[in-house]
Amino acid sequence: MEAINNFLLLLDSYLGSAAYFPYILLGVGIFFTLYLGFPQVRFFGHAWKVVTGKFDKKGAQGDTSHFQALSTALSGTVGTGNIGGVALAIFLGGPAAIFWMWVTAFLGMTTKFVEVTLSHKYRVKTEDGTMAGGPMYYMDRRLNMKWLAVIFAVATIISSFGTGNMPQINNIAQSMEMSFGFDPMLTGGVLAILLAMVIIGGIKRIAAVTSKIVPIMGALYILGALSVILFNIENIGPSISAIFTNAFSGSAATGGFLGATFAYAFNRGVNRGLFSNEAGQGSAPIAHASARADEPVSEGMVSILEPFIDTIVICTLTALVILSSGVWSEKHTNTFEKADLEIIAGNYDDRTEADRTALYHYLNDTDENSIEKYSGTIEVQNGEPVSNGYTMLHARSVAENVRFIVAGEDPYTGTLRIENGRMMKQDIVIMGDSLVHSAALTSIAFANGFFGAAGEYIVPISLMLFAFSTAIAWSYYGDRAVVYLFGQRGVMPYRIIYVAGFFVASFADTTLVWTLSYVAIVLMTLPNLLGIMLLRREMKDTVKAYWQDFDAEQAKKKQEQ
Repeated sequence: MEAINNFLLLLDSYLGSAAYFPYILLGVGIFFTLYLGFPQVRFFGHAWKVVTGKFDKKGAQGDTSHFQALSTALSGTVGTGNIGGVALAIFLGGPAAIFWMWVTAFLGMTTKFVEVTLSHKYRVKTEDGTMAGGPMYYMDRRLNMKWLAVIFAVATIISSFGTGNMPQINNIAQSMEMSFGFDPMLTGGVLAILLAMVIIGGIKRIAAVTSKIVPIMGALYILGALSVILFNIENIGPSISAIFTNAFSGSAATGGFLGATFAYAFNRGVNRGLFSNEAGQGSAPIAHASARADEPVSEGMVSILEPFIDTIVICTLTALVILSSGVWSEKHTNTFEKADLEIIAGNYDDRTEADRTALYHYLNDTDENSIEKYSGTIEVQNGEPVSNGYTMLHARSVAENVRFIVAGEDPYTGTLRIENGRMMKQDIVIMGDSLVHSAALTSIAFANGFFGAAGEYIVPISLMLFAFSTAIAWSYYGDRAVVYLFGQRGVMPYRIIYVAGFFVASFADTTLVWTLSYVAIVLMTLPNLLGIMLLRREMKDTVKAYWQDFDAEQAKKKQEQ
């Protein structure tokens, strides 16, 4: 399993984690923003009118309203990325990463407008009378590239498990266990039953549920975030300033944070931006294709709002909570994750300028790095290391007050062998003070507001709602991909496997599935970006025709009045 995981990580290094990928993603967004004349700005107000149903027409084909389609798509994108993903971006790239999340979202508003419009235009009615759409349909029906459509559909099914299903319930179960002591299997069992009850009802039940969950979870999270932001209002100005001033230079070292280069902040901001709003990935167009509308552009308008709500509103609130509270650059007592732990040769102190500079070059893998990984032994007595000649790094920071525990709570005494920076003995628990990241960092930040320590509970509750709604939406994405590949007969087996996988992942290791999803996401994104670029002229003509028809219709209504 480890060999397979390492192979997938290698593959990902040439795909989503490669240096070229953010430039392709942003490049397509820049192209369509200029080519279509900044539609995310010009059509923004009109989009809100469309989503409220102001221009709805009786008899339009589809399964859901504009608002329900938007809610379903939002439930797929508003998830762990908004809570843990933002914290991870700040942890890796500092405040500057948020600027690039914003840029990705702004350009993503146009990308999503294009992909949703084209997917809605080439949707089909299935055997059971429901609508099916998505990039695979325009690839097949318009571009005559069935092979590309098949790649996209297969990648969508894999991503439905690797993005929307297994990691989501795994995060929920862990969060519920840590915060409330609930057994992961119990959490998984209850939510798997609820998931089955929702998705077996198809898109109409999915849309009905998500249209209620999304506003509730959004309101809860915004209330909690504002309680922290207003409590730390004096830090908002400096936080926003840090986001902008470091955007093109990288984030400077502060506290336990040892700094990040521009390249690191840029790459992590763009990647987290994509993970957050999925613009360009081609997933949300599958949900929007169900909307009742005869004009594909009208649903494209609705989708403009999605990256705005998801990233520019919700992710920004998370970022301001983390930055204004100051917890992102502070060390916290935690149990060390082996994957975040590395041991380097030499004694380094992050309170010394020269050492901070050396560690900065090491962590950012610059040409000036002179630090090597440690190989040798560590002597431990009664849980405390007593030898020197090495420095322990955890979560990209110098670890302090380190304790080695074995067999539950017993302090370890003995010699530990270290090879190439990694500890060979695996049955030891290491605790200490270091930076933290992901949802754990967000939880700590939420405890620094008007609600005090009780604010921490906002994160696990929000995480449960966000992640569960994501699982619901992604079941529909995979469902439509199955319909494209195998027809209606494949839907029920897929739903059963989806629910079963959801339950198992609540207590099983999902590392392999998560790594597989990295690859699958890119195998969705690259074909989709290629497809919409090939249809750029048609997109422009379709938008032009929409406005001509809209203006003519509005003029006719005025005459009738």
